[in-house]
Amino acid sequence: MLILAIESSCDDTAAAVLEPGHRVRSSIISSQNDIHSLFGGIVPELASRRHIEMIRPVVDQALTQAGTTLDDIGLIAATQGPGLVGSLLVGFTFAKALALVRGLPCVGVDHMAGHLLSCLMEDCRPEFPYTALIASGGNTSLFTVESPLAFTRLGRTRDDAAGEAFDKVAKLLDLGYPGGPVISRLAAKGNPSAIRFPRSRLGAHSLDFSFSGLKTSVATYVETQRRGNQALAISDICASFQEAVVEVLVDKTLEAAHQTGHKRIVLGGGVAANPRLRELLSERCDSQSLGLFMPSLDYCTDNAAMIGVAGYYRYLANQLVDADSDAYSRSPLN
Repeated sequence: MLILAIESSCDDTAAAVLEPGHRVRSSIISSQNDIHSLFGGIVPELASRRHIEMIRPVVDQALTQAGTTLDDIGLIAATQGPGLVGSLLVGFTFAKALALVRGLPCVGVDHMAGHLLSCLMEDCRPEFPYTALIASGGNTSLFTVESPLAFTRLGRTRDDAAGEAFDKVAKLLDLGYPGGPVISRLAAKGNPSAIRFPRSRLGAHSLDFSFSGLKTSVATYVETQRRGNQALAISDICASFQEAVVEVLVDKTLEAAHQTGHKRIVLGGGVAANPRLRELLSERCDSQSLGLFMPSLDYCTDNAAMIGVAGYYRYLANQLVDADSDAYSRSPLN
């Protein structure tokens, strides 16, 4: 049996074909960055319209790359939420309709669950249970993962997500959208100690995050420099901002592992592709004899392969959807 997976929660139209043992036969992603970069962020109406245009070609391409056809598909999995409702409905409705026509079982997958299980696609896989940090443009949360179907939230952002903070600071500095990759690139040339931006801890043992104060601090610094006709050291600002975000993410993840007693840590989400986050978390885990599992860069950002992995476990538990099942904008996991 092969699994056809579909992801359309935000601005990427994605499809993948997997074998039940988590072997990925194909993974196709159609990005909309060129559309939304003109506006400095995602425009929901434009995103949903583009999904309508791309959903069929992306699914066809995934099948072709996998060397298979719909005749070999035994299960269809699609993101049911959370995300932009207009975008979600395109992929989820397409999946339900295709399953209905082909007489196939269909499962709806929580996007967060996909990220929490994305490491299972790697050759070196974590055993359960583990502590997981999911950091992206829409979410920054800590979870304990007991099994492929059992997740408990330990902490979450109280305002901006980490990826959202990257995007907003990039916009502030006129660096374009999306902000994460360009800030990371410039930060590599800067001094992370040049500017001491604040680290929001929210209490000694808190596992919640807050990045709005950091964003405001960067804005205040930039405004002060410009008002004084001082040149902006963009690379230093990027490096100092990035270090403030990464330090908090790493510190709270290790605190979560300490509280749960887990010896394994998993990283996921778009911000998981940040080189400095991967580097510092690796160093700190090594120093504390903790196992760290990170998805390859292709599986950090939104992709359908992770939806296929999570969907397979829901199928085994007989958690199927029907034609009347609806998408949802907010995750019950978060």
